Amino acid sequence: MDDCERTANELAERAAEWAGSLFDDAEPGIEGARAVAARDPDGELERRAVSLASRVADLAAERDALAETIERTAPAVAPNLAEMAGSELAARLIALAGGLESLAKKPSGTVQVLGAEDALFAHLSGRAPSPKHGIIYTHDYVRNTRPEDRGSAARALAGKLTLAARVDHYSGERRETLHEELRERMATIRARAEEGVDGGGDGDTDEEAES
Repeated sequence: MDDCERTANELAERAAEWAGSLFDDAEPGIEGARAVAARDPDGELERRAVSLASRVADLAAERDALAETIERTAPAVAPNLAEMAGSELAARLIALAGGLESLAKKPSGTVQVLGAEDALFAHLSGRAPSPKHGIIYTHDYVRNTRPEDRGSAARALAGKLTLAARVDHYSGERRETLHEELRERMATIRARAEEGVDGGGDGDTDEEAES
């Protein structure tokens, strides 16, 4: 899905540059490519430009179809993880880990930085600070938490995501307690902003981090 999206966006830029030299009203982006793809070409150059735009539209449609498949499939494969992370993030975590079983066996600290391998290697070589999060940054609980509390939020989320993956792999049963505990923990972390309490530079220790 990500490859289709990345390739479609890259080709859309090329298609827009080309179409802009042929059609006065050509627009950039995927929607612009779709509009060009719907044209009736006149001559060889226009046919090739329309053909390229059609490929862009097809890739974008494939991306959307794959996203719909993920939305349907992830809850069946990993119900707790999909509910907690959302289907797309759950699928990305499983893919990065190499499967649900592999994800379930990883410590929460590793799950926290999945997708941030380059930053982690830079840290280990002494060239950068330790990353606070990887792709879980896209989750609302991390992205929409104030910067000074994001480390705590990322640890709390990663801990519960790890537990969710373990429950999904070993039992497959939905456990409401996992979701309720995460909501309560995030409410506590976000309450710091309202109370004017400093997050302590992300030095907090969450009980989930023990794994």
